[in-house]
Amino acid sequence: MRRRGSGTLLMAALLTAAAAGVAVAQEPPDALQYYRDGNYQRAVQVTLDEIQAMPRNMDAYSVLGWSLLALGRNQDALDYGTRAQSISPFDPRIIHIVGTAHYNLGNNLDALRLFEQYVQIRPNGLQIAPVYYMMGEIFIRFGEYHHADIAITTALYHRATNATWWSRLAFAREQAADYRHALAAYDRALELNPGLQAAVQGRTRVQQQLGN
Repeated sequence: MRRRGSGTLLMAALLTAAAAGVAVAQEPPDALQYYRDGNYQRAVQVTLDEIQAMPRNMDAYSVLGWSLLALGRNQDALDYGTRAQSISPFDPRIIHIVGTAHYNLGNNLDALRLFEQYVQIRPNGLQIAPVYYMMGEIFIRFGEYHHADIAITTALYHRATNATWWSRLAFAREQAADYRHALAAYDRALELNPGLQAAVQGRTRVQQQLGN
């Protein structure tokens, strides 16, 4: 007589257990996978449950913060991130989350302080490119265009194919009256994304300044 495969036996056992009212163990929900799948609300729910069970779980705080930022809930991300910082002040994931929340809320000095801290702790971290870019945007807000040039140039060193970042670099150079290098940056932005209107308009302005 032919033996049944192990998969068939397992299925039969599960059906028997279900019929007998026996609870079958399930894998715990994976908040990080929910986040990666774009199910941010579910990730928030799972991580809040995890934090309630383990209040010092920094992995849960990290996924919670990322999910809240993705949902645009910046104040919540700031509140939970600040709580996480009281537990682990130098966790770069939390520093990035709190800094980004401050940035999105317009708290420029607080964001800049945290981004500078992130750069010191994780000079090659996963978030190093967006951190430098956001630093550049803060310098643009301050009207410090040479500092913005340095920060966004560094961001592009780590992620050279972002057309929007090239356009913002060009804008900073344009504001600093460095029109020749601004034109080069606008050209690069348009090579990557010919339909980027900010770069199209900026390039026209710079060409007029250069008399082209």
